[in-house]
Amino acid sequence: MFKKQFHSFFAYLWAFFRWMLTGMLIGVLLGVVGAVFAICVEKATHLRTHHDFLVWLLPVGGLLIALMYRLMKLPLSIGTDEIIKTVRTQGHVPLLMAPAIFLSTTLTHLLGGSAGREGAALQLGGSIGAWVGDLTHPKSDSRRIFELCGMAALFSALFGTPVTAAVFVLEIIEVGRINSRAFLPCFASSVTASLIAKLVGAPEEPWNLASGLQSIGAVSYLEAAVVGIACAAMAIVFCVAMHMGGKYFKKLIKNDYVRIFVGGAVVVALSMLLKTRDYNGGGMQVIFDALNGKADAWAFLLKLLFTMITLCSGFKGGEIVPSFFIGATMGCTVAGLIGMSPALGAALGLIGMFSGVTNAPIAAIIMSVELFGAEYLPLFGIVAAVAFMLSGHFSLYHAQMFTEPQLGHEEN
Repeated sequence: MFKKQFHSFFAYLWAFFRWMLTGMLIGVLLGVVGAVFAICVEKATHLRTHHDFLVWLLPVGGLLIALMYRLMKLPLSIGTDEIIKTVRTQGHVPLLMAPAIFLSTTLTHLLGGSAGREGAALQLGGSIGAWVGDLTHPKSDSRRIFELCGMAALFSALFGTPVTAAVFVLEIIEVGRINSRAFLPCFASSVTASLIAKLVGAPEEPWNLASGLQSIGAVSYLEAAVVGIACAAMAIVFCVAMHMGGKYFKKLIKNDYVRIFVGGAVVVALSMLLKTRDYNGGGMQVIFDALNGKADAWAFLLKLLFTMITLCSGFKGGEIVPSFFIGATMGCTVAGLIGMSPALGAALGLIGMFSGVTNAPIAAIIMSVELFGAEYLPLFGIVAAVAFMLSGHFSLYHAQMFTEPQLGHEEN
C-alpha cells in the first residue's frame, strides 16, 4: 500500500513539473507573440485616428483579407468556433490560421472595421498552442491542453488579466464542465504570458474605476440586478444579430469578395453619415469615457450595428471588445435612469455583457476584480449571475456546448 502511494506521489510530482514547464514555455512564446500583436493593433489604431482617409480604404482592405485567406486555402468564415470544436474533438488546427488572423485583424483595425481583438487571441493562441501539441504530443489527448494554454496565454497577454484568461478558456468550451487537468498549465501559461508581454512592451489599458462612487446597500443590489437584466436582454440581441447577420449576409451575397467589399463600404458610409469615428475599431476611448460616467444614449445600438456589418461581412477581429463597448455604454445609460452612479453602471454593464454573451460568469466575476478591484465585488457578482441566467442558451459561439439545461431537467 505504502509503495503504491509512494509511486503515485512521484507520478504527480513529475506531472506537476512537466505541466508547469510546458505552460511556462507556451506562455513565453505567446507572451512575445501577444505583445507584438497588441503593439501592431495599437499602432494601427493610432495611424487611423491620425489619418482619417484610411477609413475610406476599408472596402479595399476587405478584398485583401479575402484574397489572403484564399491564398492560404482557409475559408473566410473560419474563426473562434473552429478553435472551440478542435479543443473538444482534438481535430486539426491549421497553423496558417495564426498569421492569417494576425494580419487580417491588424488590417481591420487600421482601416476602421468595428471589431475587437480577443477573437484573434483565441484563434492565434489556439493555433500556435495546437501546433506545439502536434510537435510534442501528436498521439496524446494532452494536445488539447496545449491548445487551451495557447488561448489563455494570448488572451492574458492582450488584456493583462491572467486569472480571467485561464478560467475563461476552461469555462467556455463546455458550459457547466471544466477540464480540471488543464488548470495548472493554463494558469502557468497565462501568468507567464502576462509578465512577458509587459517586459516586451505591450500597451497597458487604463482600466480605472473611481472608488467610493456609491455605498452598497439593499437598493444597490436591486440596481445591479436591473443592469444585469438589461445586459441579458442586450446579450441575446447581440448574439442573435451576429448569428443571423452572418447567415443572411452569406445568403444575400454569396461571393466572399463582393460581400466583404460591400460590408466595408457600408461601414464607411455609416461613419460618414454619423460624422464620427467612435464606432470604428475597438472603441476603447468610448469605453473609458463610459467608465467616467459619459456615454451617448444610443451608442450601444450603433456599435452593435457597426460590429455586425464588419464581422458578418468577413472582416476579422472579435466580438468581446465590442460587447465591452455595448455593455459599458448601455450600463452607463441605464444607471442614469435608475439613480445609480453612471460610472459604476458602465463597469457593471461591461461585466454583465461579457458574462451574458460568453456564458462565462466565473471568468466575468474574476475579470471585474482584475480590472476594477474588489470594492464592488458583490454587485459584479449579481450582474454576472443575472446576465448569465437570463441570457439562457444564447452565445457568441455556435460551437459552445451546454452540459445541462440552464433551468435544469425538472423545470423543462
